[in-house]
Amino acid sequence: MANLLLAGYKPIFQSSNFYLSALKQRYGEKSGGYLGTLDPFAKGMMILAFGQYTRLFPYFSKAKKTYRATLWLGLESESLDIENIIKIQKDVRESSNEELSFIFNELIGKHSYVPPRFSAKHINGKRAYELARAGVSFELKKVEMEIFDLKLLKYNHPFVYFEITLSGGGYVRSVGEIIAKRLGVCGGLSSLERIEECGILTDGYERKLNPLEVLKLPILYGDHIGGEAFKKRIVNGQKICLKNQENGSYILDFEDFFSIIEIKENNIFYRLNRIYKC
Repeated sequence: MANLLLAGYKPIFQSSNFYLSALKQRYGEKSGGYLGTLDPFAKGMMILAFGQYTRLFPYFSKAKKTYRATLWLGLESESLDIENIIKIQKDVRESSNEELSFIFNELIGKHSYVPPRFSAKHINGKRAYELARAGVSFELKKVEMEIFDLKLLKYNHPFVYFEITLSGGGYVRSVGEIIAKRLGVCGGLSSLERIEECGILTDGYERKLNPLEVLKLPILYGDHIGGEAFKKRIVNGQKICLKNQENGSYILDFEDFFSIIEIKENNIFYRLNRIYKC
């Protein structure tokens, strides 16, 4: 089993688990995982890992994600997208770029809201969208999200194309609903694409990632710090010290493996040890 880290691109109308299974077959891997579930309706960036690299997930920054979406004004849908359309309203009031930009600017900040029923939220071990499709009755609690940036890219009535950066766990379909309500109409998304996660931009296809480049931790080069005796102590997880090094988390990089360590008062604490490179 190889250690592999990927920036993937999930197609529309596939579950995240189905996409992961397809990659397992393609790369001949038996186990793997991913960050940030995408609903079947959404497409775009997913970070996936196989082998020991699945242990790196807690060290990725998940504070922000960026999406591009199209809001269809006048679309009434149970799932706030084109999957479960109830009706499409005609003669929807036309807005202006100025009105939309004003609303977008007002929405920057924190919001308390109820996530859509057709979402990847977990309800008693099941995805909310699975329960909603099965007709199961359930309630979702209010959650908080923060919108960091919201830009109007194009408005061709009744379609509003926008880009949004929001906190992890935020739902763009809920943002689309909020925008539509501010305009006095119903609305749902006709497209949704995640273009950035953990600071990694998508380029529309799968590519391998170097964990040392994407973890955003300072690197100490172990081969330069000490000789074979030092390396052997690291391999065996034995206690070692590094003098004159600031407190904090680091990647301790060797030629064939790396470790994630925490330094406190010159003492080293292993957080992840001996992650082998491939």
